[in-house]
Amino acid sequence: SQADEYLTRSLAAWEASGSLHKAEQFGSLNALHNTYIRQQNYSKAILNDSATLKLAEEINLEMVPQALAMLTEDYQKFGDYAKALQYGFKALKVIDEMPQYPYMPLLRNYVSLHIGNAYRKQNEFAKAIIWCEKAITHIDVEQQMFACECLYESHKALKNSNKALAYHERYLTLSDSLNTQEISTNLQQMEFAKQVLTDSIAQVEKDRLVEETRQEEIRQTTRTRNILLGSGFVVLLFSGGLWSRLRYIRKSKAVLQVEKDRSENLLLNILPAEIAEELKANGRAEARDFENVSILFTDFKEFTQTSAKLTAQELVGEINLCFEAFDNICGKHKVEKIKTIGDAYMAAGGLPIPTADSSKNTVVAALEMQRFIAERKAKQDALGKPAFEMRVGVHTGPVVAGIVGVKKFQYDIWGDTVNTASRIESNSEAGKVNISQATYELLKDDTGFAFESRGKIEAKGKGEIDMWFVSLKTEKE
Repeated sequence: SQADEYLTRSLAAWEASGSLHKAEQFGSLNALHNTYIRQQNYSKAILNDSATLKLAEEINLEMVPQALAMLTEDYQKFGDYAKALQYGFKALKVIDEMPQYPYMPLLRNYVSLHIGNAYRKQNEFAKAIIWCEKAITHIDVEQQMFACECLYESHKALKNSNKALAYHERYLTLSDSLNTQEISTNLQQMEFAKQVLTDSIAQVEKDRLVEETRQEEIRQTTRTRNILLGSGFVVLLFSGGLWSRLRYIRKSKAVLQVEKDRSENLLLNILPAEIAEELKANGRAEARDFENVSILFTDFKEFTQTSAKLTAQELVGEINLCFEAFDNICGKHKVEKIKTIGDAYMAAGGLPIPTADSSKNTVVAALEMQRFIAERKAKQDALGKPAFEMRVGVHTGPVVAGIVGVKKFQYDIWGDTVNTASRIESNSEAGKVNISQATYELLKDDTGFAFESRGKIEAKGKGEIDMWFVSLKTEKE
């Protein structure tokens, strides 16, 4: 809001100074575009950038593509996709007709990204993929992230699961690179504060020794009475200074301990406790093979259609509410959350510490998640609001687990078991928990569960797989 105020004042000042400063006017209008985009005030951005285009056409044709590109972004985010495409293709045409200045490829990528997102918002996912792939080579990391997000959503909508996952992983890697510098800076500041504290303690000790030497010289050159009085006075002053210094040191230690605890909590929020300890002790964590891990996948049914009925804030709030509940359920049943992928949630039982009841705990957690979603939908239906329905799948088998990346650590799992678990989930039904034959064999003798055979079901890329619906037995049963 302050940027808006000062830029508006600067624009008025340039306009009042006459036609000699139209280039400066363009600069203020360009900065105002960024401000309105950050504020999500897209109607104001459109008015601003229309003036920017008119000014660019008057003073410098080289500025016209930039103004057209900004209007492309405005209309795409405003939701007028037809005009976004109109200005986007016009911008590319002008760029192609002009000399290829060094910034032109970046501007072309920027325009391509917003054209791709306009197609994606209109559910023309094949076209969206074509244009967003042109934008992914952008030098700006944040723009690359937006392109990966576009490609992930488009491939996911077209059921290209492997490509969607690849772009989502690339999105996470780019996101990590943006956050790494901030974390590194915080750690450096903590190390610096620690060194300052050490130097401060050393200086107190040095000052004490110097003062003792001076007192010894006074005792040797003055009378006993003066020595006693002087010594008493000096000791009093020194004690007060030392006490003040020690209080400062204790406060500094307390501040450092708070920062250390905060870093510890952040690390434990990212990694399992055992992996975090191994990482702190050795500087790295070795990948490990696990023979019997139960993988849990969830996915919201008709997510795109339901999310279209919600605002962006309502959508994010609803997903966060569900995933927060899932986090608590996983913690309660000792199931390790691995990650979220868009509207999908992935967790695993039996790692990093294998247990005999990990498969049972994972299935119980899955059933509790479905119960939460059912209760949430009933509440939303009563209020006349959109609500999600969910599919859940569980499969058990061997995996490899470990940390990927060197800049920001992420605990992840790999193997055919993960792919099969994803297929088990995608072949489930809303409100049900679908399990594989492997998981069924581990639980079939448990009297607390009821099983419903589904027979062999064709799973994409896996052939026919025996699947079962599982539920908790009622007291009557």
